[in-house]
Amino acid sequence: MNKFITKLLILFFILTNQLIAKENIMILKLKDGDVKIQLFEDKAPNHVKRIKKLAEEGKYDGVVFHRVIDGFMAQTGDVKFGNSTNKDFDLKRAGMGGSDLPDLKEEFSDLPHQRGTLSMARSQDPNSANSQFFICFKESSFLDRQYTVIGKVIEGMELVDKIKRGDEGNNGSVSNPDKIISFK
Repeated sequence: MNKFITKLLILFFILTNQLIAKENIMILKLKDGDVKIQLFEDKAPNHVKRIKKLAEEGKYDGVVFHRVIDGFMAQTGDVKFGNSTNKDFDLKRAGMGGSDLPDLKEEFSDLPHQRGTLSMARSQDPNSANSQFFICFKESSFLDRQYTVIGKVIEGMELVDKIKRGDEGNNGSVSNPDKIISFK
């Protein structure tokens, strides 16, 4: 009987861990295909909770990649001015907005900014992240412990590499930018 209970408990823990892992996997649908992202809820619980909430509400669907710098990163997530399906959409103001929710307190960690890292965008104030995030094209260690890392691309980074680049002379501002089709 003890062996049966032990096996049952092991099965329960395995299934529970798989469910938790699936809860922290999201699909970022781009024009060229699906990007699988693992979120780090254990490292940035409040930021991950925010991303999930906005994604569940469909707030990221139609949001443009307003700032894309070759060899650095692709920034998106302005759900106010950057959502091309929203009445407030204004490409010139994309990157200046966020959600109606309050800004988040920083959750810096020891996770490095490597190729494929998702990190929250913010102003000079470390506690100003809201809805915007960026994906690193390559290692960017100068950002470590200064921006909240929320996840990492685990499949489809080659699709992120295809996001339209911005004007280097204009801080990566993109004319006719690519957009998030959906984020679930």
